[in-house]
Amino acid sequence: MNVLVVDDEPIARRTATHTLQQAGYDVTTAQDGREALDILIRGQHHLVVSDWKMPGMDGVELCHAIRSGQFSRYIYFIMLTSQTQPEETIEGLSAGADDYIGKPFNPAELILRVNIGRRIIGLEMRDMTIFTLAKLAESRDPETGEHLQRVRNYCRVIAQHLQNNPNCRQQVDDEYVGLIYQTSPLHDIGKVAIPDRILLKPGRLTAEEFEIMKTHTVHGAETLDAALEEYPGTPFLEMARDIALSHHEKYDGRGYPRGLAGDDIPLCARIMAVADVYEH
Repeated sequence: MNVLVVDDEPIARRTATHTLQQAGYDVTTAQDGREALDILIRGQHHLVVSDWKMPGMDGVELCHAIRSGQFSRYIYFIMLTSQTQPEETIEGLSAGADDYIGKPFNPAELILRVNIGRRIIGLEMRDMTIFTLAKLAESRDPETGEHLQRVRNYCRVIAQHLQNNPNCRQQVDDEYVGLIYQTSPLHDIGKVAIPDRILLKPGRLTAEEFEIMKTHTVHGAETLDAALEEYPGTPFLEMARDIALSHHEKYDGRGYPRGLAGDDIPLCARIMAVADVYEH
Protein backbone atom coordinates (compact mmCIF):
# COMPACT_ATOMS: atom_id res chain seq x y z
CA MET A 1 0.00 0.00 0.00
CA ASN A 2 1.24 3.48 -0.86
CA VAL A 3 1.17 6.01 1.98
CA LEU A 4 1.24 9.75 1.32
CA VAL A 5 3.34 11.63 3.89
CA VAL A 6 2.69 15.37 4.05
CA ASP A 7 4.99 17.67 6.04
CA ASP A 8 6.70 20.97 5.30
CA GLU A 9 9.69 20.07 7.50
CA PRO A 10 12.23 18.05 5.46
CA ILE A 11 13.66 16.19 8.47
CA ALA A 12 10.22 15.18 9.76
CA ARG A 13 9.18 14.15 6.26
CA ARG A 14 12.29 12.02 5.77
CA THR A 15 11.96 10.43 9.20
CA ALA A 16 8.35 9.39 8.63
CA THR A 17 9.19 8.17 5.13
CA HIS A 18 12.12 6.06 6.34
CA THR A 19 10.05 4.59 9.20
CA LEU A 20 7.24 3.51 6.88
CA GLN A 21 9.55 2.21 4.17
CA GLN A 22 11.31 0.04 6.76
CA ALA A 23 7.89 -1.41 7.57
CA GLY A 24 7.36 -2.33 3.90
CA TYR A 25 5.21 0.57 2.73
CA ASP A 26 5.65 2.49 -0.50
CA VAL A 27 5.76 6.19 0.36
CA THR A 28 4.98 9.31 -1.63
CA THR A 29 5.75 12.71 -0.08
CA ALA A 30 4.33 16.22 -0.33
CA GLN A 31 5.51 19.49 1.24
CA ASP A 32 2.08 20.99 1.90
CA GLY A 33 -1.63 20.33 1.65
CA ARG A 34 -2.03 21.73 -1.85
CA GLU A 35 0.66 19.47 -3.29
CA ALA A 36 -0.82 16.53 -1.39
CA LEU A 37 -4.29 17.20 -2.81
CA ASP A 38 -2.91 17.24 -6.34
CA ILE A 39 -1.19 13.91 -5.73
CA LEU A 40 -4.37 12.38 -4.31
CA ILE A 41 -6.41 13.53 -7.30
CA ARG A 42 -3.93 12.00 -9.75
CA GLY A 43 -3.15 8.79 -7.84
CA GLN A 44 -4.74 5.94 -5.93
CA HIS A 45 -3.52 6.60 -2.39
CA HIS A 46 -5.78 5.36 0.37
CA LEU A 47 -3.81 6.47 3.42
CA VAL A 48 -2.41 9.89 4.36
CA VAL A 49 -0.11 10.85 7.24
CA SER A 50 -0.16 14.64 7.44
CA ASP A 51 1.32 17.34 9.63
CA TRP A 52 -1.11 19.93 10.99
CA LYS A 53 0.77 23.21 10.78
CA MET A 54 1.94 23.88 7.21
CA PRO A 55 2.07 26.99 5.03
CA GLY A 56 -0.68 27.42 2.49
CA MET A 57 -3.13 24.55 2.98
CA ASP A 58 -2.56 23.03 6.41
CA GLY A 59 -3.48 19.56 7.63
CA VAL A 60 -6.97 20.46 8.82
CA GLU A 61 -7.77 22.15 5.51
CA LEU A 62 -6.39 19.16 3.61
CA CYS A 63 -8.57 16.83 5.65
CA HIS A 64 -11.63 19.00 4.96
CA ALA A 65 -10.83 18.94 1.24
CA ILE A 66 -10.50 15.14 1.25
CA ARG A 67 -13.84 14.77 3.04
CA SER A 68 -15.58 17.20 0.65
CA GLY A 69 -16.81 14.36 -1.52
CA GLN A 70 -14.58 14.67 -4.59
CA PHE A 71 -13.01 11.26 -4.04
CA SER A 72 -14.88 8.06 -4.88
CA ARG A 73 -12.55 6.04 -2.64
CA TYR A 74 -12.20 6.38 1.12
CA ILE A 75 -8.92 7.94 2.26
CA TYR A 76 -7.77 7.12 5.79
CA PHE A 77 -6.28 10.25 7.37
CA ILE A 78 -3.77 10.31 10.25
CA MET A 79 -2.97 13.73 11.72
CA LEU A 80 0.66 14.01 12.83
CA THR A 81 1.28 17.14 14.90
CA SER A 82 2.64 18.79 18.02
CA GLN A 83 -0.86 20.14 18.71
CA THR A 84 -1.67 17.94 21.71
CA GLN A 85 -4.16 19.96 23.76
CA PRO A 86 -7.57 18.25 24.10
CA GLU A 87 -9.42 21.01 22.24
CA GLU A 88 -6.90 20.80 19.38
CA THR A 89 -7.28 17.04 19.20
CA ILE A 90 -11.05 17.51 18.97
CA GLU A 91 -10.61 20.05 16.18
CA GLY A 92 -8.43 17.68 14.19
CA LEU A 93 -10.79 14.75 14.58
CA SER A 94 -13.80 16.96 13.83
CA ALA A 95 -12.19 17.90 10.53
CA GLY A 96 -12.48 14.23 9.53
CA ALA A 97 -9.17 12.77 10.67
CA ASP A 98 -9.34 9.06 11.51
CA ASP A 99 -6.42 9.05 13.92
CA TYR A 100 -4.05 11.42 15.69
CA ILE A 101 -0.36 11.10 16.62
CA GLY A 102 1.68 13.63 18.61
CA LYS A 103 5.09 14.88 17.49
CA PRO A 104 7.80 13.92 17.94
CA PHE A 105 6.36 10.52 17.11
CA ASN A 106 7.45 7.09 18.25
CA PRO A 107 8.34 5.09 15.08
CA ALA A 108 6.72 1.94 16.44
CA GLU A 109 3.50 3.84 17.17
CA LEU A 110 3.42 5.36 13.67
CA ILE A 111 3.76 1.92 12.10
CA LEU A 112 1.06 0.55 14.40
CA ARG A 113 -1.38 3.34 13.55
CA VAL A 114 -0.73 3.00 9.81
CA ASN A 115 -1.20 -0.78 10.06
CA ILE A 116 -4.57 -0.21 11.71
CA GLY A 117 -5.56 2.13 8.91
CA ARG A 118 -4.51 -0.40 6.29
CA ARG A 119 -6.60 -3.11 7.95
CA ILE A 120 -9.67 -0.88 8.13
CA ILE A 121 -9.33 0.09 4.47
CA GLY A 122 -8.79 -3.55 3.56
CA LEU A 123 -11.91 -4.67 5.39
CA GLU A 124 -14.04 -2.03 3.69
CA MET A 125 -12.64 -2.89 0.26
CA ARG A 126 -13.00 -6.62 0.86
CA ASP A 127 -16.61 -6.57 1.96
CA MET A 128 -17.66 -4.20 -0.84
CA THR A 129 -15.82 -6.13 -3.55
CA ILE A 130 -16.98 -9.56 -2.45
CA PHE A 131 -20.60 -8.50 -2.14
CA THR A 132 -20.63 -6.75 -5.53
CA LEU A 133 -18.89 -9.50 -7.48
CA ALA A 134 -20.75 -12.36 -5.80
CA LYS A 135 -24.09 -10.71 -6.55
CA LEU A 136 -22.98 -10.24 -10.15
CA ALA A 137 -22.20 -13.96 -10.46
CA GLU A 138 -25.46 -14.84 -8.76
CA SER A 139 -27.42 -12.75 -11.28
CA ARG A 140 -26.16 -14.98 -14.14
CA ASP A 141 -26.83 -18.33 -12.53
CA PRO A 142 -30.05 -18.99 -10.55
CA GLU A 143 -28.40 -21.85 -8.65
CA THR A 144 -25.40 -19.85 -7.49
CA GLY A 145 -26.84 -18.19 -4.35
CA GLU A 146 -27.32 -21.25 -2.11
CA HIS A 147 -24.29 -22.89 -3.70
CA LEU A 148 -22.08 -19.99 -2.59
CA GLN A 149 -23.20 -20.18 1.02
CA ARG A 150 -22.71 -23.94 1.26
CA VAL A 151 -19.31 -23.86 -0.42
CA ARG A 152 -17.94 -21.09 1.78
CA ASN A 153 -18.97 -23.09 4.86
CA TYR A 154 -17.25 -26.21 3.51
CA CYS A 155 -14.09 -24.19 2.80
CA ARG A 156 -14.04 -22.89 6.35
CA VAL A 157 -14.45 -26.36 7.84
CA ILE A 158 -11.66 -27.79 5.66
CA ALA A 159 -9.33 -24.89 6.49
CA GLN A 160 -10.02 -25.24 10.21
CA HIS A 161 -9.21 -28.95 9.97
CA LEU A 162 -5.92 -28.12 8.21
CA GLN A 163 -4.91 -25.95 11.15
CA ASN A 164 -4.25 -29.23 12.97
CA ASN A 165 -2.00 -30.49 10.16
CA PRO A 166 1.71 -29.84 10.92
CA ASN A 167 2.41 -29.28 7.22
CA CYS A 168 -0.23 -26.55 6.95
CA ARG A 169 -0.32 -25.03 10.42
CA GLN A 170 2.06 -22.18 9.63
CA GLN A 171 0.14 -21.07 6.54
CA VAL A 172 -3.41 -21.76 7.69
CA ASP A 173 -3.90 -19.46 10.66
CA ASP A 174 -7.14 -17.86 11.84
CA GLU A 175 -6.74 -15.02 9.33
CA TYR A 176 -6.39 -17.52 6.49
CA VAL A 177 -9.55 -19.31 7.59
CA GLY A 178 -11.43 -16.01 7.62
CA LEU A 179 -10.09 -15.02 4.21
CA ILE A 180 -11.06 -18.25 2.49
CA TYR A 181 -14.54 -18.04 4.00
CA GLN A 182 -14.88 -14.50 2.66
CA THR A 183 -13.34 -15.02 -0.78
CA SER A 184 -14.57 -18.48 -1.81
CA PRO A 185 -17.92 -17.07 -3.10
CA LEU A 186 -15.91 -15.46 -5.91
CA HIS A 187 -14.64 -18.75 -7.33
CA ASP A 188 -17.03 -18.69 -10.30
CA ILE A 189 -17.09 -14.94 -10.91
CA GLY A 190 -15.70 -15.58 -14.40
CA LYS A 191 -19.00 -17.18 -15.41
CA VAL A 192 -20.34 -13.69 -16.08
CA ALA A 193 -18.32 -13.85 -19.31
CA ILE A 194 -19.83 -17.16 -20.47
CA PRO A 195 -22.70 -16.90 -23.00
CA ASP A 196 -26.15 -17.83 -21.70
CA ARG A 197 -26.54 -20.53 -24.38
CA ILE A 198 -23.70 -22.38 -22.64
CA LEU A 199 -24.00 -21.29 -19.02
CA LEU A 200 -27.73 -22.02 -18.82
CA LYS A 201 -27.87 -24.98 -21.19
CA PRO A 202 -30.01 -27.69 -19.52
CA GLY A 203 -28.32 -30.64 -21.19
CA ARG A 204 -24.77 -31.90 -21.54
CA LEU A 205 -22.25 -29.51 -23.06
CA THR A 206 -20.53 -30.39 -26.32
CA ALA A 207 -16.73 -30.59 -26.34
CA GLU A 208 -16.56 -27.15 -27.95
CA GLU A 209 -18.99 -25.67 -25.43
CA PHE A 210 -17.04 -27.17 -22.53
CA GLU A 211 -13.86 -25.53 -23.79
CA ILE A 212 -15.65 -22.19 -23.66
CA MET A 213 -17.02 -22.95 -20.20
CA LYS A 214 -13.50 -23.70 -18.97
CA THR A 215 -12.46 -20.15 -19.75
CA HIS A 216 -14.47 -18.86 -16.77
CA THR A 217 -11.39 -19.56 -14.66
CA VAL A 218 -9.23 -17.22 -16.72
CA HIS A 219 -11.95 -14.57 -17.00
CA GLY A 220 -12.41 -14.61 -13.23
CA ALA A 221 -8.68 -14.25 -12.60
CA GLU A 222 -8.45 -11.37 -15.09
CA THR A 223 -11.29 -9.56 -13.33
CA LEU A 224 -9.59 -9.87 -9.95
CA ASP A 225 -6.17 -9.01 -11.42
CA ALA A 226 -7.70 -5.75 -12.64
CA ALA A 227 -8.76 -5.02 -9.05
CA LEU A 228 -5.24 -5.91 -7.86
CA GLU A 229 -3.77 -3.33 -10.22
CA GLU A 230 -5.72 -0.69 -8.30
CA TYR A 231 -5.09 -2.26 -4.87
CA PRO A 232 -1.77 -4.15 -5.14
CA GLY A 233 -0.81 -6.48 -2.34
CA THR A 234 -4.38 -6.85 -1.04
CA PRO A 235 -4.50 -10.35 0.54
CA PHE A 236 -8.18 -11.10 -0.08
CA LEU A 237 -7.91 -10.14 -3.76
CA GLU A 238 -4.80 -12.29 -4.18
CA MET A 239 -6.54 -15.29 -2.59
CA ALA A 240 -9.72 -14.72 -4.60
CA ARG A 241 -7.66 -14.54 -7.82
CA ASP A 242 -5.85 -17.79 -7.00
CA ILE A 243 -9.13 -19.54 -6.24
CA ALA A 244 -10.88 -18.28 -9.36
CA LEU A 245 -8.00 -19.29 -11.63
CA SER A 246 -7.04 -22.64 -10.12
CA HIS A 247 -10.06 -24.27 -8.47
CA HIS A 248 -10.48 -26.67 -11.41
CA GLU A 249 -6.87 -27.82 -11.36
CA LYS A 250 -6.39 -31.45 -10.29
CA TYR A 251 -3.70 -32.88 -8.06
CA ASP A 252 -2.62 -35.28 -10.82
CA GLY A 253 -2.16 -32.43 -13.31
CA ARG A 254 -5.19 -33.23 -15.47
CA GLY A 255 -7.16 -30.13 -14.56
CA TYR A 256 -7.46 -26.72 -16.20
CA PRO A 257 -6.62 -24.04 -17.22
CA ARG A 258 -2.86 -24.52 -16.67
CA GLY A 259 -2.53 -28.22 -15.89
CA LEU A 260 -0.91 -27.61 -12.51
CA ALA A 261 -0.19 -30.55 -10.26
CA GLY A 262 0.40 -31.23 -6.57
CA ASP A 263 1.67 -28.41 -4.42
CA ASP A 264 2.00 -26.14 -7.46
CA ILE A 265 -1.74 -25.58 -7.08
CA PRO A 266 -2.35 -22.83 -4.49
CA LEU A 267 -3.62 -24.33 -1.24
CA CYS A 268 -6.72 -22.12 -1.23
CA ALA A 269 -7.65 -23.45 -4.69
CA ARG A 270 -7.16 -27.05 -3.53
CA ILE A 271 -9.47 -26.39 -0.58
CA MET A 272 -12.00 -24.83 -2.91
CA ALA A 273 -11.79 -27.79 -5.30
CA VAL A 274 -12.58 -30.28 -2.53
CA ALA A 275 -15.48 -28.14 -1.30
CA ASP A 276 -16.84 -27.76 -4.84
CA VAL A 277 -16.69 -31.49 -5.56
CA TYR A 278 -18.38 -32.28 -2.24
CA GLU A 279 -21.10 -29.74 -3.01
CA HIS A 280 -21.85 -31.45 -6.30
